[in-house]
Amino acid sequence: MSAFEPKDFTISTLQTPASAFNGCSAPCGDFVPNTLSGILLRLMTHQSMPAEVVTQTPFSQFELVEPIMKGLQEAGFTHCTPIQAQTIPLALAGQDIAGQAQTGTGKTAAFLLATFQRLLTTPGLERTKTTQPRALMLAPTRELAIQIHKDAELLGAYTGLKFGLAYGGTGYETQRAVLEEGVDILIGTPGRIIDYFKSHVFDLRACDVVVLDEADRMFDLGFIKDIRFLLRRCPPATHRLGLLFSATLSYRVLELAYEHMNSPQQVTVEAEQVTADKVRQVVYHTANDEKIPLLLGLLRKLGQLDHKPRSIVFVNTKRQSERVWGYLASNGFEAAILSGDVPQTKRQRLLAQFQAGELDILVATDVAARGLHIDGVSHVFNYDLPQDAEDYVHRIGRTARLGAEGDAISFACEDYAFHLPEIEEYIDAKIPLEAIDESLLVTNPEPRIRIPRKPRDDRGGRGGGRNGSGRGGNRGGGGHRGRRTG
Repeated sequence: MSAFEPKDFTISTLQTPASAFNGCSAPCGDFVPNTLSGILLRLMTHQSMPAEVVTQTPFSQFELVEPIMKGLQEAGFTHCTPIQAQTIPLALAGQDIAGQAQTGTGKTAAFLLATFQRLLTTPGLERTKTTQPRALMLAPTRELAIQIHKDAELLGAYTGLKFGLAYGGTGYETQRAVLEEGVDILIGTPGRIIDYFKSHVFDLRACDVVVLDEADRMFDLGFIKDIRFLLRRCPPATHRLGLLFSATLSYRVLELAYEHMNSPQQVTVEAEQVTADKVRQVVYHTANDEKIPLLLGLLRKLGQLDHKPRSIVFVNTKRQSERVWGYLASNGFEAAILSGDVPQTKRQRLLAQFQAGELDILVATDVAARGLHIDGVSHVFNYDLPQDAEDYVHRIGRTARLGAEGDAISFACEDYAFHLPEIEEYIDAKIPLEAIDESLLVTNPEPRIRIPRKPRDDRGGRGGGRNGSGRGGNRGGGGHRGRRTG
């Protein structure tokens, strides 16, 4: 066990003058540069990039090897975000890191670039066989693992490194075949990776870099025993680089760092507020029976805007998600549920349709609040206030990503209003209260569509990593769709 003496390094979001972008060669597109965790990776020109997104630190300052710089240049990335500017130099110097930053701030690029550089410039631990990955990157959800893998392929296109992806819910034999051929960097969710490890598909004796992304979510989803199992199969912390990133550095996350990292330096890059600065927040105090009429009324009002809004409606239970979806579908909204009972392939298809604008609304539980990086979400609705204040931050972080603006609308109802003071204390701000205008309440909404219940399977068993119903790192699935009727 290594001594943990965190050296607190806190900075505020930096304001960058327009001169920092002179000569930027980013190709023209729709989304912000450095958004490396998105289903679609498109870029903006420097004239339209929000200035507070990046610092004056160019990637060229780090003396990255040519294959890495070529990947960066081809992607159009020239300057670092704050978390990248503070963590990359430390990681390149061999310093373990416990990094905190809001979601969507470029954490993925920070640990990918540091890992590439280390693997390409140092001999590392001796590999006795090809099925020994040199780096292990763990994510709490399969969506996040998939996105990290896509980002790795984008930035590492010229490195010659081979990337492997392992997550539950689909593709067991296909993923296994790739790992059996040997990979340099293994990316995935803890459960599926353990399944392959215990099947002797690979071992971790030559692992030179270990990355934990969204570490706080690992605890939330019950993966911490799996994480410790894998870390104990890696070389000692003094013989490898450890990089931990999280939206929050709670006591339990720092305790994990204390146990399995080598004197990590704590880096906190945050705005003045816990929540995204450009999220317009509002709360309605509603009766339980007003929630559906108010949601329908607000969504209809949004539908009258010139631009087509893209919304996520968060609820606390799967049963509630089905109920809300039923009303949306029966009242003319194109919506889908993100839940844990639909195959991964269908879930990915729904996410792609939402990104493409074929779906207007996702109804999701907190399972989907983390690991989803979808550009252009304009509105987040907390139909149910979350029972954990941190989840409020994670939910509304789905909008206003990387300098964009967005709206977070919360319903403080009879069942969950008592969580509001805790949320406001956590974000250190009072959420503006909005009175309910009677004209917003939809009277006599169409009866909801009911989803037929599947017959109960009483065979028991915990499931397994092969079909994703067990511990394969998939605490989320796909959902049902509702067609617009009017």
